[in-house]
Amino acid sequence: MTNSSEECLICKAPLEYLTAEVEMECSICHKREMSRTRCANGHYVCNECHTRGITDIVGYCLGETSKDPILIVQQMMTMPFCHMHGPEHHIMVGSALLTAYHNAGGEVDLPAALLEMQKRGKAVPGGVCGFWGACGAGISSGMFVSIITHSTPLTNEPWGLSNQMTATSLRNIGIIGGPRCCKRNSYLAILSAVDFVKEHFGIEMEKRDVRCVHRSNNNQCIGERCPFYSTNSK
Repeated sequence: MTNSSEECLICKAPLEYLTAEVEMECSICHKREMSRTRCANGHYVCNECHTRGITDIVGYCLGETSKDPILIVQQMMTMPFCHMHGPEHHIMVGSALLTAYHNAGGEVDLPAALLEMQKRGKAVPGGVCGFWGACGAGISSGMFVSIITHSTPLTNEPWGLSNQMTATSLRNIGIIGGPRCCKRNSYLAILSAVDFVKEHFGIEMEKRDVRCVHRSNNNQCIGERCPFYSTNSK
């Protein structure tokens, strides 16, 4: 099935989402791997190349003093590694939440937590929202809770809270419906986490109204169905 609204990072041609995985060669690093996604001209960009430069957010987050994770993630969205859509958001959501949580008084070893968020977020490939039924931005919010609670497969409350966080984010994302928008889903996951953390941990991060400024870059924008849509959006 061809999605005529998406654009290839190499040639800006529409992307094709295949019904089954095939072996592809990254057009940038030439690594070969299995994927369902390529552009109409045959280009493929692996997750690693798509997120190249994202390690820069660790230094940015360590220097950030804001308690507002939306403000933090919006700043990340202006950085060169961030595209309109892509797996970089699977790292950005959790990183913004870790930073704001720390700045709001939450106990966390922020440098170690940010590095762990990078490792975990990179393991969630692009396109999972459509193929796995679990948006990577929502999963990232669950990773955030799992990191601050030191959750493992054998813990009790931390395990439960991490899964509840992911479930809450995914529910709020899923209610809106598709097609996906990585910016919309990132905002929904973060706002879900702000409320969740206040209720379960007593840490109050700042929360703001969000108005989208990415509409002109998203040919798949759902318009007034989006809670962040504004007629003043660019």
